[in-house]
Amino acid sequence: MPLNRRKFLKKSAATGAGVAVAGAAAAPAQAAPRPPKPAKRYSLTVMGTTDLHGHVFNWDYFKDAEYSDKAGNAMGLARISTLVEQVRKEKGRCNTLLLDAGDTIQGTPLTYYYAKVDPITAKGGPVHPMAQAMNAIGYDAAALGNHEFNYGIETLRKFEDQLRFPLLGANAVDAKTLKPAFPPYFVKQFHVPGAPPVKVAVLGLTNPGIAIWDKAYVQGKLAFPGLEEQAAKWVPKLKALGADVVVVSAHSGSSGTSSYGDQVPYVENAAANVARQVPGIDAILVGHAHVEIPELKVTNEATGKTVVLSEPLCYAERLALFDVELVFSKGRWEVESVAASLLNSNTVADDPKITRLLKDEHAKVVAYVNQVVGTATDTLTTVDARYKDAPIIDLITKVQEDVVKAALTGTEYAALPVIAQASPFSRTSEIPAGNVTIRDLSSLYVYDNTLVAKLMTGVQIRAYLEYSAEYFVQTAADAAVDVEKLTNANNRPDYNYDYVSGLRYEIDIAQAAGSRIRNLTYDGAALDDAQQFVLAVNNYRANGGGAFPYVASAKELWSESTEIRTRIAEWVTAKGVLDPKDFASVDWKLTRNGTPVF
Repeated sequence: MPLNRRKFLKKSAATGAGVAVAGAAAAPAQAAPRPPKPAKRYSLTVMGTTDLHGHVFNWDYFKDAEYSDKAGNAMGLARISTLVEQVRKEKGRCNTLLLDAGDTIQGTPLTYYYAKVDPITAKGGPVHPMAQAMNAIGYDAAALGNHEFNYGIETLRKFEDQLRFPLLGANAVDAKTLKPAFPPYFVKQFHVPGAPPVKVAVLGLTNPGIAIWDKAYVQGKLAFPGLEEQAAKWVPKLKALGADVVVVSAHSGSSGTSSYGDQVPYVENAAANVARQVPGIDAILVGHAHVEIPELKVTNEATGKTVVLSEPLCYAERLALFDVELVFSKGRWEVESVAASLLNSNTVADDPKITRLLKDEHAKVVAYVNQVVGTATDTLTTVDARYKDAPIIDLITKVQEDVVKAALTGTEYAALPVIAQASPFSRTSEIPAGNVTIRDLSSLYVYDNTLVAKLMTGVQIRAYLEYSAEYFVQTAADAAVDVEKLTNANNRPDYNYDYVSGLRYEIDIAQAAGSRIRNLTYDGAALDDAQQFVLAVNNYRANGGGAFPYVASAKELWSESTEIRTRIAEWVTAKGVLDPKDFASVDWKLTRNGTPVF
């Protein structure tokens, strides 16, 4: 669809100059000097959320119950609404600003339902529940997250139209003109009695990884330059417009690392880099990384000034507060200090306003996910799927293999063997024996990934497996094995560890990373490096997510827009009975010097 970039007005600020009076008569000698007037001061509070991922209520759609975790967290915009109203009451609504740092319309069955089942893009379609909630709470602006693009540009643009506040993305640009495709910034003025207004500018930045992760939707339409270079371009413009305070809402973590290797020349988690390299920024609301950072102080290299960063925990579990103190000096407002802190959603109850607003949408989705689509003969679980070949993950690879084989029927690649990858996304998913519902299957595959077929060789598959095996911590043959410390080497997340079906192999964790894959066979014989395979792979991995070798550059044979989660539900529905004998196989195992770990 055409991008039709939303227009926004740039308003210049007029400044008044004081008048100096010369030649005035001297004051009488007996008059005492007047004490200096106290400086004008102003306190501003900027509130922020990030990575909401469709969480309106403190509800777990996968468990069909109130959300709970070991840390006692609560989540949802209904809780955030209560916190926001408390802050507004304390500080004065006219002295507050409410922002979000992206990843809003993907992540729960609620968001899936209104993207795919009852889509907001349909003629006369519904208003997205996240738009309804955020409008009701009164957000002032939000940055684009990478997951905003998961359902395509049409869905994103419809969501944008339904909002009463701007979606910001200074580094989301038209691929041809390189002009902003979304508003780069937002400016709001705060009235101060007896002094000029305080002008606050919010710059929105999103993640360059969108070009990789959602390549199918954005290639040739949108480009995503680096956060650092775009902040360096826009912050001086905001200062020239008269901004007294510059806040950045960045869908980018603070670590300075990237998950996509060298596939794009930009840093994925660049928020601290922006603070360090770009003068003129006072605070950065950080997103994307799903970590909790109450306050991080970064020194700007050019000015020596401290920039304050904060990242509230995802899923609306925290609300960030930036308390900004300003003083009026020499005819202008100056930021005197910034302090950041977090409020916890578990300290308050849901706001009844939000509960009433979205109770019908919530009820529809609960009914949808509880539909029975089949029967399971055995209980399947991901509890030990990180370190043992679990049948529940084999279900994913089997579905992917079957879909790709059917898609390639009648093509020149139809005779090639199809293998598949899948990751142990969740450590708590379970498909119980008995009735199987959509929510059971959705909890197994929590992401809205789609399926891609890539052409790979044996030598490339071996390198792929070696890279995947780096997930395990090197463990000597005589050392005790603690499964809680066995995985996530170098902080690699579970979703960046892959099973590969259709092969047989051992992972020798006593060996150094890079030389762990042993006894790799296909069809009973040692793997031929020249053998060609079709790899059924999710679009995140196919586009370079996780920086697995070869796969991003491999020839693409086929792809589709139907979610893997939906394909799993279709497969189970068609079978009627979910029996491990139809999909389970032992493809791999952990060893140490050839001896099985388990």
